Amino acid sequence: MKAIHSLLATLIAAATIQAAPAALAQDTTIKVGVIAAFSGPFADYGGQIEAGMKAYMKEHGDTVAGKKVELVTRDTKGPAPEVAKRLAQELITRDKVQFLAGFGLTPNAMAVAPVVSEAKVPMVISNAATSSITTKSPYITRVSMTIPQVSAPMAQWALKNGIKQVYTVVADYGPGIDAETQFTKTFKAGGGEIAGSVRTPLQNPDFSAAVQRVKDAKPQAVFVFLPAGEQGIAFVKGFNERGLAQAGIKLIATGDVTDDHVLAAMGDDTLGMITSFHYSAAHSSPENTAFLKAYAAANDAKVGAPNFMAAAGYDTMHVIYEVAKKLDGNIDGDKAMAAIKGMRWTSPRGPVMIDPETRDITQTVYIRKVEKKDGKLANVEFDKIPDVKDPGK
Repeated sequence: MKAIHSLLATLIAAATIQAAPAALAQDTTIKVGVIAAFSGPFADYGGQIEAGMKAYMKEHGDTVAGKKVELVTRDTKGPAPEVAKRLAQELITRDKVQFLAGFGLTPNAMAVAPVVSEAKVPMVISNAATSSITTKSPYITRVSMTIPQVSAPMAQWALKNGIKQVYTVVADYGPGIDAETQFTKTFKAGGGEIAGSVRTPLQNPDFSAAVQRVKDAKPQAVFVFLPAGEQGIAFVKGFNERGLAQAGIKLIATGDVTDDHVLAAMGDDTLGMITSFHYSAAHSSPENTAFLKAYAAANDAKVGAPNFMAAAGYDTMHVIYEVAKKLDGNIDGDKAMAAIKGMRWTSPRGPVMIDPETRDITQTVYIRKVEKKDGKLANVEFDKIPDVKDPGK
């Protein structure tokens, strides 16, 4: 009997020694599972979000509340809801992450909502912009923006500046339809008229027909929402080649079209474009200066210029660090969400707050014009609408 007790004691001791490193790692680390597209056509989304996260950690250190912060990245390769759901489950059960973050694309964010509800793991949206996402789980918050939040101010500005007739051109998918719907609603409510509307295919669009229809309608302005990148470049080129600017038609849009990350590639055709958005790399503030400096120090040149997704990645880490401080590093889903509700801070974009009722961000939306600044194209802010909530809820 004595021998059996001795053997059991030895086995228990061995098991304890083997388990100790895992337990120690859990006790000394805060793991953030980052789910986004890091390859494929949306690779810039994940790249920018992660680069912004790294910038925050470069500026503020990689420990908080006495614990090491670790980013665990997983690649969806694009809009892939089932992949995103599986990756979330693996990150929570196998990697033991205390937060999920990233989510550049709406379908992926939507698919993960039931997973975080069941696991009670806080999820911070760093880009996906469909209004309803935060309603899908009480464990979701968003630090980026919604499409209605940046579309309504463009309609308000247009009306205030004598534009009464607008043609809309948007990409035919969720965010594009959200932009068209909110712009139209706000514009009509203020007495404006929609001269016509076109929805262009998300895959391989040809903008020539849409541009011609706008030219024939002769509106005062055309409102555009297109995915950041190549589509914006193609539309602006067609707009100028077909003489719409010379015909006196103004080009107004949400800031996705003149994304800081691709603005240089779009060239001088963008000069004078008016957009509404929540972040510009040209924003003048000490916080943005610090962000840009940390971004450059934390990332190599191939990541490219920082854009609104990088700023959101930076703010994602701010929320996570502040929660960790408040909870002294002991992350509990319900306590974390309670700490997030009503959180205020000064972001690189300006003052922001997480609405305690919707868990969505309240922020200033800026009206910008593309100008040359220090010899480079920039989205220069010249007007603003403070404390904008998501009007889509």
